[in-house]
Amino acid sequence: MPKVTFVKEKKEVEVPVGANLRLEALKAGVSVYPPLNHYLNCMGFGLCGTCRVLVKKGMENLNAKTLMERVNLNAHPLTMLAVIGHENEMRLSCQVQVNGDCSIETKPAFNLNGENFWQKPYPNK
Repeated sequence: MPKVTFVKEKKEVEVPVGANLRLEALKAGVSVYPPLNHYLNCMGFGLCGTCRVLVKKGMENLNAKTLMERVNLNAHPLTMLAVIGHENEMRLSCQVQVNGDCSIETKPAFNLNGENFWQKPYPNK
């Protein structure tokens, strides 16, 4: 059985092959939603983008992005901003089927300023 490691929660869960990542995370007591969206979400239909996760390892062990997932990640106003800088590793947990071991970061932060914006020495000087 594949093992899913939730990085922030320091939790490892065994799931059946082909299992839905969102459902298995919720069964294991791992919330994929920010606090308010725990109650205000699309219940796994891929419409709201609030269950987004970063795949740290094992992207090859997950299914390909669905049409609904690609549309949401590229067109939904809030989700689109969260994807900046993580185009290849951002997924919607409700659309992910686990086929092998992977490492997941739940509730990734927005990075609207850019990674090097506040670093010293300033990159433009």
